Amino acid sequence: MDKIFLNDLKIDTIIGIYDWERETLQTLRFDFEIDWDISKAAASDDITNTLDYGSVANVVVEFVSNSRYLLIETLAEEVAQLLLKTFDIPRLKLTLTKPVQLHGKNQAQIVIERTSE
Repeated sequence: MDKIFLNDLKIDTIIGIYDWERETLQTLRFDFEIDWDISKAAASDDITNTLDYGSVANVVVEFVSNSRYLLIETLAEEVAQLLLKTFDIPRLKLTLTKPVQLHGKNQAQIVIERTSE
């Protein structure tokens, strides 16, 4: 299976469990690895025969920008399910990175893999 990568998609949203997080936009970073057969698009040179990653990015930005989840785990799962259903993706790997302030400036990161089955 071929793969399409969409990396470093940065989106501002409200996320977190602490009071200050519920009042402050935070920039999340998304990276996607998407299984997709690109052979038809390669043969035709026609965007209608492939996964339009611009459309994928727009769907994710709109959804995440309007979300208000407490946990990045929940947000990651919801984004993955949205993409699997909207674009009929067979499998995707999603990496979500959130800035955190534990000891200085750090990042929390989760990686999930989901299939349409």
